[in-house]
Amino acid sequence: MPISTSPLRPRPRTPELAAIEALLDRLADDPGRTEALLGRVPGPPSPGTDVRRGRAALARGLLDLRGGPVADARELLLLAARLLAPHDRRLALEAVHAATEAAWLDGDLDTFRDALARGLALQQASAPPDAYLTGMTAVLHGRFAEGASLLARALARGLPSSTPAELLRICVVALVVGDITAALDAATRALALARTEDRGTLLPQITEYLAYAELRAGHHARAHAHATQGLRLAERTGQRNAAAHHHALLAMTAFVTGDTPGCLAHAGAATETAAAHGLGMTRALAAWALARADLAAGRPREAVGRLAPLVRPPAPVGHWALRMLAVPCFVEAAVLAGRTEGAAEAVAEFAEWTAWTADPQAPGQLARCRALLAADPGRAGSHYVRALALHDDAGADFERSRTELLWGTALRRARRLLEARDRLRSALAGFERCGAVHWSARTRAELRATGAAVDGPDPEPGDVLRALTPQQLRIARCVAEGATNREIAERLSVSTRTVEHHLRNTFATLGVRSRVELARRLR
Repeated sequence: MPISTSPLRPRPRTPELAAIEALLDRLADDPGRTEALLGRVPGPPSPGTDVRRGRAALARGLLDLRGGPVADARELLLLAARLLAPHDRRLALEAVHAATEAAWLDGDLDTFRDALARGLALQQASAPPDAYLTGMTAVLHGRFAEGASLLARALARGLPSSTPAELLRICVVALVVGDITAALDAATRALALARTEDRGTLLPQITEYLAYAELRAGHHARAHAHATQGLRLAERTGQRNAAAHHHALLAMTAFVTGDTPGCLAHAGAATETAAAHGLGMTRALAAWALARADLAAGRPREAVGRLAPLVRPPAPVGHWALRMLAVPCFVEAAVLAGRTEGAAEAVAEFAEWTAWTADPQAPGQLARCRALLAADPGRAGSHYVRALALHDDAGADFERSRTELLWGTALRRARRLLEARDRLRSALAGFERCGAVHWSARTRAELRATGAAVDGPDPEPGDVLRALTPQQLRIARCVAEGATNREIAERLSVSTRTVEHHLRNTFATLGVRSRVELARRLR
């Protein structure tokens, strides 16, 4: 449900909020000036001690939200709301909304629920609660139909005269509901409005949500452009938390383009700040990016190790809003690695989520997960057919190519080579349109394993070795020395079945069909 396209009309902010925002703009490059400038923030005609303390807590909380531990920011902002509520209810509500943002970044579901409850209590004292607060609360307590209806009502209003901050909340609403079109619309409008109001210090947060929505839509190039811009703005204004999140987003886009060093560097930078400041969302995105890079390079066991903590309860390094989104990658990695414990349970939860979310990618991903877990090849095939049709409905070129790659791989292993080649060629064309370098290379390797001639250069030797896991490389070197599977199993203290499994994956990754070819490739 798109946001209304009526002209942008900035809604006036209270003098107190406008002054605090102006203060934060001035503090962006020099947080040490906080104490000197706090006294300049105007307040009610006769501010008491609680009002002065509340304004100070609000300013400090907003500063921590931008560049410090978000748990500290949340507590300061909730304190500000309590102190300000008897004197300036609107400013107190702004503090609560900022506290919900801190709880969102933290990733702790209980604290997010608590912040929403405080907002509801604050609004109920003077007016009916808004759809954002009540809708989010309903969804997070499992009342999905009620919550989705209320959140859809918030989206339908369009808020044509909203502030950039309110438009960002609408974007969050849309992302939770799964309405990616509305999320993109809200974030784009917020970006335009912030620029017209010269709200430079809000731009890192706006581009952060815009880039994330573009990732959800499969627009990797646009997401990369906005995350690059947002990172530059965040670093220039000293907003370390936004910079960390942009690093995580850039790690997500780098894995698609084949920039492995960039993916590792951005993920490392994101994780470092996330660990120091308690950014659960950022840390989960960085881990997910590395897992997707592992999948693209044919390293499913490594991908399972990264994804299981994000998906399987308890989720110590995860984020509740990302958990279901990571399920399709987890199931793919688990099946390819032969470590399917927890996969069926994850798919069952994903099916419940798909039943109420508006996310256009989810139905096709669910059908693909069911195909991967199907024991009967015929049933798997019907699931793959349905998945492809659903991808087409959603306009999901990248996801469609991933499904065709998996189906083509399954057909090749079943020795249905002609069918496999058709699927793999279609997958390759889709990945090349998306600029997905590593996925294209993996698909070419699968095509070569079917005996098909494949256009395009062979991988460089260094790239070949990097595509193998350490155990695959050890086994490949033993093969190159002329050892049999039994001899390799005895040498490495594993079973012959394990050796055969790793060899099959190695052949597929390198695109070779015999032990002789494998030895030649390693040389």
